Amino acid sequence: MQDYEASVSFLGTWGPFQRRVFFLLCVTCIPCGYNILSVIFLLASPPHHCHIPTHSNLSQQWIQASIPVQVVSGQPDRSSCSRYDLDLLQNLSALGLRPSLGLIQNQSALGSGPEVNLSSLKQEGCKDGWTYSTEYYQHTVVTEFNLVCSDQWKQPLTSLAYFLGGLCGCFFSGLISDRFGRKPVLFGTIALLSIFSSAVAFAPSWPVFILLFFMLGLGQIACYIVMFVLGSEILIGSSRVLFSSLGLPIAYVFGMLLLPCTAYLVSSWRQLALIMAVPGLACFPLWRLIPESPRWLVSRGRMQEADHLLRSAALENRVDAPPVIFPSATVEKSESHEVESFGFLDLLRTTNIRRITLILWLIWFSMSISYFGVSFNLSSVSGSPFLNYFLLAAVELPASVASWLVACSLPRYLSFIAFSLLGTVALLLIQVTLHNHPAITLFLVLLGKFGVMAGNGVLYIYTGELSPTVIRTTAMSSCTMFSRVGSSLSPYLLQLAVFYPFLPWTIVSCLSLLSVLFCIFLPETFRQPLLDTIHQMPPTRQFRWPWASVPPPKDDGKSVKDQTTVPEIICTSNL
Repeated sequence: MQDYEASVSFLGTWGPFQRRVFFLLCVTCIPCGYNILSVIFLLASPPHHCHIPTHSNLSQQWIQASIPVQVVSGQPDRSSCSRYDLDLLQNLSALGLRPSLGLIQNQSALGSGPEVNLSSLKQEGCKDGWTYSTEYYQHTVVTEFNLVCSDQWKQPLTSLAYFLGGLCGCFFSGLISDRFGRKPVLFGTIALLSIFSSAVAFAPSWPVFILLFFMLGLGQIACYIVMFVLGSEILIGSSRVLFSSLGLPIAYVFGMLLLPCTAYLVSSWRQLALIMAVPGLACFPLWRLIPESPRWLVSRGRMQEADHLLRSAALENRVDAPPVIFPSATVEKSESHEVESFGFLDLLRTTNIRRITLILWLIWFSMSISYFGVSFNLSSVSGSPFLNYFLLAAVELPASVASWLVACSLPRYLSFIAFSLLGTVALLLIQVTLHNHPAITLFLVLLGKFGVMAGNGVLYIYTGELSPTVIRTTAMSSCTMFSRVGSSLSPYLLQLAVFYPFLPWTIVSCLSLLSVLFCIFLPETFRQPLLDTIHQMPPTRQFRWPWASVPPPKDDGKSVKDQTTVPEIICTSNL
């Protein structure tokens, strides 16, 4: 199908049919956004220290002194994973001795006996469990299954399982969607969200939880990708740009904003997991109202179904459909009844598509680490985690508006570069203010998230326009797979702060800068129709240093009046 958009132009761009699809898909997007930050609240790790049993027969001053004091980020703090030997403290207390004055704040409660230098006493692990702070969280997965101290490695592993589930979901949903349709996969992934979110709430142990959490991750980002492709293929022109750069992201952010509010009101992580299943269940009645992609139907040779769907849309829009909507496709169908199927390997088959695919994979990987790295590292910023994460989600609203505005009037790769550089600079400046200016640090975090998110908004549009219809969902899903690889690594960024406190922020900002460098090689798609076949894909750009010599054009007798030479970037065809 060489000119699909011209064939369906009789529908217009913003009739009742387009408005219905636009708003229903936006409503269906809310469960996807509602689940994305669940890993942060379900796996929240409150401050904790070793539990001292009430039957330990220790005086109040010895109970206060039983936890060693450590220096963390230049500040003294109670140890989270050790205490002084409890039997030894009981003997010292029975002898009438008292702990050293320098380590106890309430000196009036001290006895009159000799002091004991606590630094010389033997320490032991938390044999009686832990006492967790309830300032912000009452019950989380970490506090219920004690995923701290020697079991702290289970925290990032649990997050890894969630994102690996997203990786697998993107891989299989893309292949299934390109083969069997967008609509079944969309509602299938929403069903995964609802079913396994409910199942997670009843997990009896950590191994069962991590398995169910992996299954929950299967549907989270896959439903958004399929939804993005479905809307992009049904809508054309300005309505498609409005949907992909503003409508869908805003609905996604609205779902994200609901989760911190819910987590603040709900005290138990099990209740939160159950509530997370509700938005997905509410979307199932929309099955009859959301159509399949007619563009995908045409690409699969199902012309009769596409024709019926478009004629129904014409009736809804009160316009007249032509007698034959796809004349060229009718001829093509009569010549060949076999429809070629495309798979994951077709993204690497030709030189040109291989270059574009590899560049997109690297960009999505880098941007995903930046996006989730900012979210996970926000725990190092002071203040209420619910308010911080609400602001972190809310800043995506102006980012979506900004990406929509530039998508309407500016080239794709220049817009992406500008937003990514803004995020890079803001995240680099955090190293100056992290421990001294908390308000400025929070502002820089939000500014960095704004740049990264606005760049992501442009990247979604850019990737969809670079991918042809016959393999669009597979291409988008493969990119999201690599983004899930990046998000899988992001929970481990916090662990790097042990070596250098600013290392997580440095890595996030450098990866954002790396995505800018990769974007230079992508071709421009601004104001170009969507591609339908692989051979319609534009060539990649080839970088040349400004001082590199460019061979003069060959004199083939043709007019060269309109030829221009750009020494830094030149386009070469590899098909």
